[in-house]
Amino acid sequence: MAAAPIGIIANPASGKDIRRLVAHASVFDNQEKRSIVRRAILGAVAAGADRFFFMPDPHLIVEQALEGLGVEAAFEPVDSPRTGSAIDTTRSAALMREAGCAPVITLGGDGTNRAAAKAWRDIPLVAISTGTNNVFPRMMEATIAGAAAGLVASGAIALDDVAQQAKTVHVRVEGGPEDLALIDAVLLDEPFVGAKAVWQPTRLRTLVLARAEPAAVGLSAIGGLLAPVSAREDAGLLVHAGVGGDELLAPIAPGLFEPVPIVSCRRLALGEAVEFEGPGVIALDGEREVTLHRGQRAQLSVLRDGPFVIDVARTLSLAACRGLFRLSPNGGTDAR
Repeated sequence: MAAAPIGIIANPASGKDIRRLVAHASVFDNQEKRSIVRRAILGAVAAGADRFFFMPDPHLIVEQALEGLGVEAAFEPVDSPRTGSAIDTTRSAALMREAGCAPVITLGGDGTNRAAAKAWRDIPLVAISTGTNNVFPRMMEATIAGAAAGLVASGAIALDDVAQQAKTVHVRVEGGPEDLALIDAVLLDEPFVGAKAVWQPTRLRTLVLARAEPAAVGLSAIGGLLAPVSAREDAGLLVHAGVGGDELLAPIAPGLFEPVPIVSCRRLALGEAVEFEGPGVIALDGEREVTLHRGQRAQLSVLRDGPFVIDVARTLSLAACRGLFRLSPNGGTDAR
């Protein structure tokens, strides 16, 4: 059986936002992203992949990663508009779905993966973290991440055996389009969007969390240090913040612990509706996105209908148990 193609989305903007100035976040420059892409491709080819579709970008991350790589595989750019914004990721994910990619490797943060999921809700992902405050993607060695993607693309490991469908926060704004978040949707006490990143806890009003991770950094950590909700639990978390609440010391950005006034906190059932009312700004996965005007409402709920996230460690463990990397008599690997 021929291997399915693998998609590659490397966000050139991830790991470079304002939190390098207001906190102590690391910088992922494009040279490092090229190196990550190279290693991921080499791992995928070793595991049986031979076709790739990639998102082109103004910085030529993937194109330059391919220079001198010397692998026997086909590479094709999708027709991205090259705007340098999240639109490129959303458009590329839609085209990768049409091309039959399974899975897609992303380099970015929560926002990058959210942009991909907006076009392809149940996209199969190997999500490599290169952003800030990330909960959805993970820090991992790209060689192994690529190998996991190659094992799934080649059919050696079934997606259903190694992937779990993620939760999402659905956001339905009165008089506007539906949107989503993969980790958190937050109502801020602010008049307009302004800078994307959220780092001022005094502005927080209401948080709806698909995951509340105590070992995370960012808005998910606020819920996680109150009442943890894992990726596997069929529940969400609702947190109300504001003046007069009991203070919680939380890591809202890398190296930045701040007191957050907490009024109340409770678990949410899947599908349970929560209402935001303006004026304010809604931040999705840590980035300001939507302005709510006075009296305007938004309805939010947590559902399990998001991307299928490939467990890299489990994929390689199954490959080991099945002997998929043992050399066959013809000199190749059984993974091929």
